[in-house]
Amino acid sequence: MSLSRRDFARVSGLTAAGLLLPAGVATAAPDPWREVPLILARICPPRFRRKDYDVTAFGAKSDGITKNTEAFHKAITTCHNAGGGRVVVPPGTFLTGGVRLLSDVELHVSEGATIKFSTDPDDYLPLVLTRWEGTLCHNYQPFIYAFEQKNVAITGRGTLDGDAVSGKWASWGAGSTALLRQWGEDGVPVEERIMGVGKNMRPNMIQFFRCRNLLVEDVLIKNPAMWSLHFVFSQNITVRRIEIYSTNSQGDGVDLDSSSYAHVHDSKFNTNDDCVVVKSGRDADGRRVGIPSTHIVVERCKFSGRWGGITIGSEMSGGVRKVFCRDCEINAPDYPGRYPVKHALYVKTNQDRGGVIDGVHLRNVFGQNVEREVLFVSMYYQNGGTKGFFPRIDNLTIDRMRINGGKVAATFRGFPQQHIRNVRITNSTFTGITAPNLIEHTDGLVFRNTTINGVVPA
Repeated sequence: MSLSRRDFARVSGLTAAGLLLPAGVATAAPDPWREVPLILARICPPRFRRKDYDVTAFGAKSDGITKNTEAFHKAITTCHNAGGGRVVVPPGTFLTGGVRLLSDVELHVSEGATIKFSTDPDDYLPLVLTRWEGTLCHNYQPFIYAFEQKNVAITGRGTLDGDAVSGKWASWGAGSTALLRQWGEDGVPVEERIMGVGKNMRPNMIQFFRCRNLLVEDVLIKNPAMWSLHFVFSQNITVRRIEIYSTNSQGDGVDLDSSSYAHVHDSKFNTNDDCVVVKSGRDADGRRVGIPSTHIVVERCKFSGRWGGITIGSEMSGGVRKVFCRDCEINAPDYPGRYPVKHALYVKTNQDRGGVIDGVHLRNVFGQNVEREVLFVSMYYQNGGTKGFFPRIDNLTIDRMRINGGKVAATFRGFPQQHIRNVRITNSTFTGITAPNLIEHTDGLVFRNTTINGVVPA
């Protein structure tokens, strides 16, 4: 029997390069960060024709009272039909219902401009295809929506205000969530999953659905009815220098949902939920679609939020791979936010989800006053579920993390039937920690050059 070069190296003590290793010395694991430059090289923001279309030329009024839905529609459609360009919102407050973006259009919200969204649900009809907390359905249009478009941007130093702190959106709560989740479990055809009127399902603030070549830059996004910036089945995504203020409702920051090749950087998050979240569908509906989120880089962001800084799940049934986060700050003194982050890394799933998380990497994440576990990776989200689709969580690395203040440095909880595997925490310092680590059903956990309250973990 002949052996391959790699197999020969394994049994003979040679490296793949042919160098003899001492007995008992293992080769170092490959550095996952070497892939980051390759990922970033594939992410290219769209460019647009140099032609402006001012919404006031299409009848828009900046009095904060007149509904400008039709003026926005005319400006965007005209720009698109002419080959693209910028739809410019000048200074002032422009009230509108749902805005529908089209290919080759940059919606530019000028400094001093506010797009304020109507609180009347009828202004977001007709219903559109959307993904609501991981389940496909037809619901109210997100406040800004793009469907199967390419080369689309939202830019400028202005404000997008969902105005959903109170009123109808806030009063709806979870609406018909239980019904929609049952439809997803039962395999009800998507075209029959009609939400909308009477179902009280709040729409997302901004959603790109099956789009590519996307840019969201510089804007302030505040007061969404639900998630702030949601990418679904989309590719080639750049989010930079934005601020999200979503301390009301289920106010996630950026949700990357079954989407790939995304770069989120130099942005600030003050949220009522998770800050940057990677998802891929929920339970049976997510497994049926089976599209993972992959090749995601998050860097130089500031996180203040009620739950996770970097979050994976809980809706991750389609899988998550190759997520990188570096040079980010938790609970920055100059950006304290309304809520302190509960977890710097929050990986949440259960046996209803299934799916695979493979490769989540944090480097040089620092901060203070984490409310609960700094690193929280658990298969027991919502008591662990009941359906027997055990998820996998493999290959997590945390390097050069510096956190001062937290309840627990690390909690890793796998199932007896499915362990968490291959976790490396290196070159890190945790101080002001008040409770011991909790490690259950986790294989290959390594602490190297790392201390917790000055003590090397056992």
